[in-house]
Amino acid sequence: MILSTPTAKAAALTEALPYLQKFRGQTFVIKMGGSAMENPELVKEVMRDIVFLEVAGINPIVVHGGGKAISAAMEKSGLEAQFIGGFRVTSPEAIEIVEQTLSNELNPSLVNMLNEHEGKAKGLSGRKVFQAQRIQGKNEEGQLVDIGRVGECVNCLTQEIEDFLSQEIVPVISPLGNEIGTHKALNINADLAAAALAKSLAPAKLIYISDVPGLLSDPSNPESLIQSINRQDAENLIVDGTISGGMIPKITSAIDALNAGVQKAHFIDGRIPHTLLLEIFTKSGIGTEVTL
Repeated sequence: MILSTPTAKAAALTEALPYLQKFRGQTFVIKMGGSAMENPELVKEVMRDIVFLEVAGINPIVVHGGGKAISAAMEKSGLEAQFIGGFRVTSPEAIEIVEQTLSNELNPSLVNMLNEHEGKAKGLSGRKVFQAQRIQGKNEEGQLVDIGRVGECVNCLTQEIEDFLSQEIVPVISPLGNEIGTHKALNINADLAAAALAKSLAPAKLIYISDVPGLLSDPSNPESLIQSINRQDAENLIVDGTISGGMIPKITSAIDALNAGVQKAHFIDGRIPHTLLLEIFTKSGIGTEVTL
């Protein structure tokens, strides 16, 4: 979006004003993932927009993915990336690579970008937040199979996050869990991790930034964006097959979060410049919002 005249710039600020007033002091949980994370310039733009939110008095919390970087690191180590039912099969060798990539590369990189834009951010391993238990995957025949060190969050420890927010620090959290009982690291789907945290905190918004424009009424037509939908209609789209594949866990996790008190969930395309600001601070938005 190019604002070519002072009048257009002023109009954009005026349009944003009621949203700035409405969300001041509110918390947003933002999941950053998808191939948008492969483009450093796009990631920097998103991080700058997150700093904008913090300066505007909003409390952003970032939960990040890292699937492609993890796959690349596994390949470099001679391990083949394998997925069952949308979950990465995570052996004891693989979990070491997952944790190293998330904690030593991706998380510090996002924190540095936020701080370079004069924000205040700190990284936090998901193992300090997500108490998890192992899950099984389902193969193409619908049979349960062992997928290794993969988990789902059953409880969130939020005190450190709340302490960060009280100091106007943006928490940046990796999607790792601490297994209840063994205290071993578990790999958690980042969408599900973000939704679990949102269920615990009941923020104003749960925002998924990925490489899809939002929900489409015709999956083959990127122009068929659904701008707003309630949870019942979203569930119906899963039943009739309109929503399928990797979008199903995103939508179901968002609906779970709405049921737990989150006000709205949003799906936006991180490949679009200033996608976050366009979704939050304009009347028309840029992606799909899911409401009660």
